[in-house]
Amino acid sequence: MVSGLLVIAVTYGLTRYGFGLYLPQFRADLRLTSGVAGGIAAGSYLAYCLAAVLGLRLVDGGRARRALWWAGVSAAAGSLVVAAAESVLVLAVGALVAGSGAGAASPALVSAVAGTVSPPAEPRSQAVVNSGTGAGVGAGGLVVLVWPGEWRWAWLGFAASALLVTWWADRSACWRRPAAEPGRPGPGPRPRRILRPLTASVLAGAGGAGVWTFGPDATTASGLSTQVTGMLWCLLGAAALLGGLSGSVVRVAGLSTAWLVAAGLTVVGTVLLAWRPGSVGVAAGALALFGCGFVALSGVLIAWASRRVPEAAAQATALLFIALTAGQAAGAALLGVLAEAAGTPATLLAAAGLVAGAAVAAPRERRRQPPGRSVRRPSARPSAAGGASG
Repeated sequence: MVSGLLVIAVTYGLTRYGFGLYLPQFRADLRLTSGVAGGIAAGSYLAYCLAAVLGLRLVDGGRARRALWWAGVSAAAGSLVVAAAESVLVLAVGALVAGSGAGAASPALVSAVAGTVSPPAEPRSQAVVNSGTGAGVGAGGLVVLVWPGEWRWAWLGFAASALLVTWWADRSACWRRPAAEPGRPGPGPRPRRILRPLTASVLAGAGGAGVWTFGPDATTASGLSTQVTGMLWCLLGAAALLGGLSGSVVRVAGLSTAWLVAAGLTVVGTVLLAWRPGSVGVAAGALALFGCGFVALSGVLIAWASRRVPEAAAQATALLFIALTAGQAAGAALLGVLAEAAGTPATLLAAAGLVAGAAVAAPRERRRQPPGRSVRRPSARPSAAGGASG
């Protein structure tokens, strides 16, 4: 579903994570400090959470199409405000509105994919659509590379792109209202059933905020030019597209292994960037690992939600993404304060530690019975594939 991938590319990769990408230009033109930048990023993530709650309610009410348009219009409106910003306050308002768009996009697109593709193809399609973050990040890096000082025109382009891809996705999707189930207690999942993935999401989000918010600032502050930073961001975006393979990794290696591998890549990438942000080779490897790992983490969350609450996968996914973003909000604010006090390298190391904590909360899967051995149960039935219990 190419149109859905492009909606994620714009709402996540450009209008949400674009603030971190253009942070060096914002600092130069509008005199932002690291602490204020972290606060704006945190506010943007909180706005995402509010939009995700709204999107979740719309999807629950069978209005996923309206949630999609809420996402596209929010991303476009916020981008226009950023493009016109002449002060830090106006920039903050624009970043908050633009960053909120992605919140409604996630539940809307999970619902759209579920209604458009066949059930066997759904897990892979969900992961591919989710990998659109990488395409957007790569496109943003390319814009910085070609027009390093034209951030206002870039954000005008983001606004136009948001409306265009939203229209395309609307026309491409098959929108179906959920069937009424008289015996069902409620439309959404109970948080207790997804407590472990909620915890993992918060920690992963808090740690990921380090690179997303301060990564470009770290490379430029270490002597790399804006053009080189843009090229590195393109590499991050290209590597993030590999995160779309997370659905296949879950199917082949299992949910727990996929989560640990994705978290490990994210941790290693963050540590490498903290170690040598001024080295093109090390920074390139670091951002490639981070991009692939973090997007894979979010892809595994979609599979995790589907395993735990298959009857309400869109709603469970939205809750996990809200938790991921709430973690990013807290992480951006706290890491911004740490960056002011101890510098960017120490901040990135702290961020890596948070992602390592998310790895500890990996899914628990039941062990499968080895081939050739049988369990003496009179009415044994095969467990569901992957059989996640945590």
